[in-house]
Amino acid sequence: MTMATETPSLYAARDPVFPKAVRGFYRRLKWWIMGVTLTIYYVTPWIRWDRGPHLPDQGVLVDLANRRFFFFWVEIWPQEFYYVAGLLIMAGIGLFLFTSVLGRIWCGYACPQTVWVDLFQHVERWVDGDRNAQFRLLKAPWTAAKLRKRLIKWTIWLLIAIATGGAWVFYFADAPTLLGDLISGQAQAIAYTTIAVLTATTFVLGGFLREQVCIYMCPWPRIQGAMLDEQSLLVTYKDWRGEPRGKHRKRHARAEAEAEAAGPRIGGQAPVIPQPGLPAGKTAPPQTEAPGDCIDCNACVNVCPTGVDIRQGQQIGCITCALCIDACDDIMARIGRPRGLIDYCSLADEMGERAGQVPIAAWRRAIRPRTILYTSLWAAIGVALIVALFLRDTIDMSVRHDRNPVFVTLSDGAIRNGYEVRIQNRNATANVFRLSAVTGPYLRLTVQGEDAAAINLPADQARKLRVFLTAPAGSDVTETLPVRLWVENLTTGERSPADTHFKGPDR
Repeated sequence: MTMATETPSLYAARDPVFPKAVRGFYRRLKWWIMGVTLTIYYVTPWIRWDRGPHLPDQGVLVDLANRRFFFFWVEIWPQEFYYVAGLLIMAGIGLFLFTSVLGRIWCGYACPQTVWVDLFQHVERWVDGDRNAQFRLLKAPWTAAKLRKRLIKWTIWLLIAIATGGAWVFYFADAPTLLGDLISGQAQAIAYTTIAVLTATTFVLGGFLREQVCIYMCPWPRIQGAMLDEQSLLVTYKDWRGEPRGKHRKRHARAEAEAEAAGPRIGGQAPVIPQPGLPAGKTAPPQTEAPGDCIDCNACVNVCPTGVDIRQGQQIGCITCALCIDACDDIMARIGRPRGLIDYCSLADEMGERAGQVPIAAWRRAIRPRTILYTSLWAAIGVALIVALFLRDTIDMSVRHDRNPVFVTLSDGAIRNGYEVRIQNRNATANVFRLSAVTGPYLRLTVQGEDAAAINLPADQARKLRVFLTAPAGSDVTETLPVRLWVENLTTGERSPADTHFKGPDR
């Protein structure tokens, strides 16, 4: 008779992560990057930029109503979306480049999830105390003091989340005007809905889910492996130096110092060094293996925002924030050992250091075929976008031929084709334009309700015109005749063409 075995659960409850405060170079770097990125995000919609009386004065604006994008002196229209596509491609290639050189540096320093989680954790540390105090408060029963701290912390988180959602909607409308409408309750429902959704997601993802977003929700950790090679610099625990680990490292360091202070060997024998906890004249049995530099203090684990142990090797939870380097360097300084037990190190350097070789300079590791290819592609796209931006016309025209009917036979036998012509004036001033056609000598161009030789367009506006090309009766019109329309700015002399065709009856 076989006994039924209980099916193991595939679900593991989350262990809370409360990273300990740490000081060092990489912590200061994260502070600077956090300050810069948050300042850019919150302040950019409020930067004013004078574009004249006919355009909005906001430096960066996504004008969905008029289907335009303003970035300081640059204005992007819908048909110029290739500029935005080019910038997105550059961002992707740049991410590939930095990942191939420094691993998940984006995740560790500039990812919005990382930045806001870091900010929320600092608020939590300010309200609840450092790591140990937070664990004690978590396990403590609900009292008035605990409830007060929780309410203070959640309120600050909520204010940050509201500011985050509010800053986002300011990119899509004039910020001062929208702020007044939001306060007075006159803003559109979509603005309040967007703020509410972004506030909720920021509050939940940054305050409660935290490292779970990086480990379980984000696809980038599973993609970035394709960008890495043996030359990529990663946060690495140098186990050949740190193992075997243990608390004996402190005792061993003290014994070395005492042995050095005791002077040279006498008669080929080392001086007897008193050992703590042993009778006078007795020594500890000889160790079969020299102890490593790691004293197993778990400082690297305690400061990790995702709770991983870097000593177990590369893991999907490691976001390469390098705070463990700061923590370990501090411990090494205290016990009198050289820094770098945990450091940025490539797989090639790791193999070389194990063999006692001097590591190659980091900048040399960065120069290799993969990074040269990424840099070349990135620079080529950037140069192409800049050239296209400075060479683009200030006027634009598009032509669409009528589909039904493709031509009309008039009462006098003339044949007429209709077109929808859209002319765009990208100048900061109103201009007069002339529309003409380059075709056979018998086609006549007319504009419904307008003089084709004097079409007025306001500054930075587009107009749709109803245009007709007419072939007189008895003209030899083929089935399809190519036509080129020209629009000319009578003020600046700039011209822009658009090709179409003229349809006649089948022969």
